[in-house]
Amino acid sequence: MRLFGVVSSGLGRAHVFMSQNHYQNQFKLILGSGAWPGTLNVDLDTQSLDDYYGLRILSGLEEGDFQESIRFSKINGFERDGKSFGGATAFKGTISKQGGQEFECALLIPDLTRHTKIAEVISKSFLREILPCKDGDMVEINLN
Repeated sequence: MRLFGVVSSGLGRAHVFMSQNHYQNQFKLILGSGAWPGTLNVDLDTQSLDDYYGLRILSGLEEGDFQESIRFSKINGFERDGKSFGGATAFKGTISKQGGQEFECALLIPDLTRHTKIAEVISKSFLREILPCKDGDMVEINLN
């Protein structure tokens, strides 16, 4: 499955969640190492939204049938000091910028997200630097 969209700025809060050891230990199983403490937000184009909705079905966030057989990993949530950190679903793949080099990544769909058109992408590296990309740049996410 291939998803396309443009890089966009988020709220800048992902690092609070991404830096938690409980999550990082699980990301190591998916990415082979810890993840960069932040996400790359990709505002998906209209042709990618049906597939993204299907991923939300596989994640348990939407009801319906989705016939694609895409592997995914569940990220377990946890509680620390009375604060709840929710779980997520990770879909492993690669990301590239318009025909450029592909880099391993995972599309992360948090259990408690409001995003229905924005994909959150995690990687071992700081994607804005290694792709390189900035807001408005077109990227392709290829899920295994």
